[in-house]
Amino acid sequence: MKFQKLEVWQLSYQLSSSIYLATKDLRDWGFKDQITRSGLSIPSNIAEGIERQGIKEQIQFLYIAKASLAELMTQLMIGRDIGYLDASFVDEKLQIAERISGMLAGLIKSIKERNSER
Repeated sequence: MKFQKLEVWQLSYQLSSSIYLATKDLRDWGFKDQITRSGLSIPSNIAEGIERQGIKEQIQFLYIAKASLAELMTQLMIGRDIGYLDASFVDEKLQIAERISGMLAGLIKSIKERNSER
């Protein structure tokens, strides 16, 4: 599959997995469900978008992934501030999230540029 070769998918996959591991013992089920869902949404939407045939669909799913990333970043910060997540863990994940965000923006731009050349 094409999506598995993308570094942005690989990083978001690792990010999602790390969120699951970091929250596995958390008893606040609402918070745990929300943060894991937003994390899971990122690589899932990248994969789905890349495998779509239409350019508009590809871009739409990549924007959804980018929005889910912003949601996850917010939840990471809240989790840190209320004592659910270790500050150093959150800081590291936020740096990775910033990198993923930039990579998604670049990928979207690249797809748009390829489409405008046709």
